[in-house]
Amino acid sequence: MIELKIYFVTGNRNKFREGASILKKYGVVLKMYRTDKVEIQSNSLRQIVKYALQSLNLDKPFIVEDAGLFIKSLNGFPGPYSKYVYKTIGLNGILKLMQNILNREAYFKSVIGYCEPNGLIKFFEGRVYGYISYKIRGKYGFGYDPIFIPSGLDKTFGEMPMYLKNKYSHRSRAFRKLGKWLRDRS
Repeated sequence: MIELKIYFVTGNRNKFREGASILKKYGVVLKMYRTDKVEIQSNSLRQIVKYALQSLNLDKPFIVEDAGLFIKSLNGFPGPYSKYVYKTIGLNGILKLMQNILNREAYFKSVIGYCEPNGLIKFFEGRVYGYISYKIRGKYGFGYDPIFIPSGLDKTFGEMPMYLKNKYSHRSRAFRKLGKWLRDRS
């Protein structure tokens, strides 16, 4: 099998490590590529990723990923604004917003955009359903991981080491779709 090298345009080392771990199983070497990218405000993760892909001009295959936490009782908030909300009110702010809310259903969604120098663009989406915990739990992961419990499990992503989180997460599902597509076309 020929080893394929893809560049992940991100400054988030955690996302990079998760993606590299998954793509390795498909014979893909993921390289972190740090550069400024335009991240528009939009209600659509796909539109955010698409705009970022189109604003970059790289001479090698690369990906951009964006993700969001969508909480049903908060009408999908924070959704595509998850990064900003995390930076401003954090996990405690989300838990405070949900203080007296019994319906704690939520899902994580990840959208990966893949782009080649010839202009080919493909999208890969992953989702995982679950619910919001009542308190912050766990020392692993990043972002909203310590308050999100995947359906059918009793641990937050923050209580799972990466190898276990990668069995269930939205991002791992999107990366597996990308890996399968890359493997099948080579």
